[in-house]
Amino acid sequence: MVTLAPPTDMWDRIRRGFKMPDLDNDLVRDREQWYASRPDYIQRMTERSNKYIFHIVEELERRNMPTELALLPYIESAFNPQAISSARAAGMWQFMPATGTDFDLKQNIFRDDRRDVLASTRAALDYLQKLYGMFGDWQLALAAYNWGEGSVSRAIAKNQRLGLPTTYSDLTMPAETRLYVPKLQAVKNIVANPQAFNTELPLIANHPYFQTVTLTRDLDVELAAKLADVRLEDFRALNPAAHKPVIIAAGTPQILLPWDNAAVFQRNFDAFSQGQYASWTAWVVPTTMTVADAAQRSGMSEADLRSINNVPPRMLIKSGSTLIVPRGARVKEDVAAVVADSGHLSFQPEIVTRRTTVKAGRSDNVASIARRYNLKPANVAEWNDVNANHAFKRGYSVVVYLPIRATVAARAGTGVGVARGHAAASSKRGAPVKASAPRGANVVKVPASSKQQVVREKRGGTPAKKKR
Repeated sequence: MVTLAPPTDMWDRIRRGFKMPDLDNDLVRDREQWYASRPDYIQRMTERSNKYIFHIVEELERRNMPTELALLPYIESAFNPQAISSARAAGMWQFMPATGTDFDLKQNIFRDDRRDVLASTRAALDYLQKLYGMFGDWQLALAAYNWGEGSVSRAIAKNQRLGLPTTYSDLTMPAETRLYVPKLQAVKNIVANPQAFNTELPLIANHPYFQTVTLTRDLDVELAAKLADVRLEDFRALNPAAHKPVIIAAGTPQILLPWDNAAVFQRNFDAFSQGQYASWTAWVVPTTMTVADAAQRSGMSEADLRSINNVPPRMLIKSGSTLIVPRGARVKEDVAAVVADSGHLSFQPEIVTRRTTVKAGRSDNVASIARRYNLKPANVAEWNDVNANHAFKRGYSVVVYLPIRATVAARAGTGVGVARGHAAASSKRGAPVKASAPRGANVVKVPASSKQQVVREKRGGTPAKKKR
């Protein structure tokens, strides 16, 4: 009986677990050349994987899955757990929000488990196992991971109807998916024989890089790194799901630390006596309010509250939203589990009004115009430089400031016209209507993002989206 010696390093261990059939075509040759001509890129990518690849290979071996799959994050994200695509796929395994939710990756204001090293790896391997069970072929499973299982199923069904083969190489698919398996095959070939590509892989020891540490209190990210005696960027690299300055213990009961630093952290955590573990907490907003009101009530500047909570301009914070705010010395309780798991942040636009004119009807006066458009009589009087009892002549153009939706309705129902002069001229040129507002008018510009959304809706378009 021959007993193999233990793997000398992670690359040796990965090679021993190769199980997938090789793909050999011109696209593979092309991708081999692409990687081999970029040694600096390979060096950065493989060095970054040093923190994570032992854990991934352990999980693959435990599930009896091919170790080629440990190389997939090189293709997806270059092993960057903070990577986010233009289609909003995130983490080193590049999960879309909906697919992440399907595989129990929590995404809320405190954390995004699509970036979490342990959770995202578990979800990715669950998904790949599911896809392999559906298609019975690792190349088709990988195509589905990139393109979506429905898309691959439809492509297979189309070839079956036409009497054509249904292997990965035979299906009609987008260019990105067509190159997906060749990319992985090229990286596999380089790992299998780096000398053939004039490549030197960095040494990655066959040893765990990190271990888990139980978190019993809410803890500032910076303090956690300090207690563990690691650089802040190294702490974030192992705990990338935490995207706020505080880690909430009820939602994130474990953190990852370099193997030799876990005991250091525990010793320093137990001995810590310099004040609070967390200088931030969560506040559930009791009623819809402006950012200025929320900042005043939480003891922050408006700019700081916007920055730490990513609040866009010209938005109200909706009731029930959760904000990260300073934790006062009197606050003894950590954030509750229900808030840690369900914390969300919702907004509604501030009221946007536009200077408009409406034609006065028979017997119209300040009060009747105000009632018709749900306005204050004092404002109507001020906008038109008349007294509160003034009666308008029939057909007179009465100036009012209406919410934009109400403006559209009023224009359709009563022949409302845009204010004359400069505003009308600007409108004819296609420019936004601009007019100075008298006191009492609530005039707010429409956010650019809102305008872009309206344009997309009118055109029937949607933002680019990754299928899975």
